[in-house]
Amino acid sequence: MSKSCKGLAMELVKCLSESDCVKVTLDYIAWNRSYRECAGEKSPSIPSECVGLRETYFNCKRGQANTYLLP
Repeated sequence: MSKSCKGLAMELVKCLSESDCVKVTLDYIAWNRSYRECAGEKSPSIPSECVGLRETYFNCKRGQANTYLLP
């Protein structure tokens, strides 16, 4: 039985939504970036707690994929 990573995904989305990465302002023009774009950013663009959540979430998903490969 595989564990679910949904809770981690929700925490990551919440963390990213509170970061400046999602809402970008350039020359008084504001637009929203996607969560996927922000999740792929390097550490200075997103808070360190989001980076930690991202790594934990990716490891969780990788662990689920590995269980599918086992006989």
